[in-house]
Amino acid sequence: MAVMRYKLTFVVGLALGYVLGTRAGRERYEQLKKSARQVAQNPAVRNTAETAAQQGRQYAGKAYHAVSDKVGDRMPESVSSRVRSLKERSTHNGGDDDWGSSTT
Repeated sequence: MAVMRYKLTFVVGLALGYVLGTRAGRERYEQLKKSARQVAQNPAVRNTAETAAQQGRQYAGKAYHAVSDKVGDRMPESVSSRVRSLKERSTHNGGDDDWGSSTT
């Protein structure tokens, strides 16, 4: 019978914690969401993110060329076609990637 009492106490504590946590959690979630939005809209953050994205694309392009020079024709056609389609999609999007940042 003691085991049943501990289980019941645990379940009641879990339910109480859930109810109290969701009330405080929603408020905290909204605060975090507002803060994240303010940070994301900051021009300095946006410029830094854009610079990082451009550098990432440059390094990825250099890495692709280095690998393709070493691997050559041994690269599977599925990989080659995927890379070509990504390059074409990037060109047709006017230089924008999926996140709206420019590729130039």
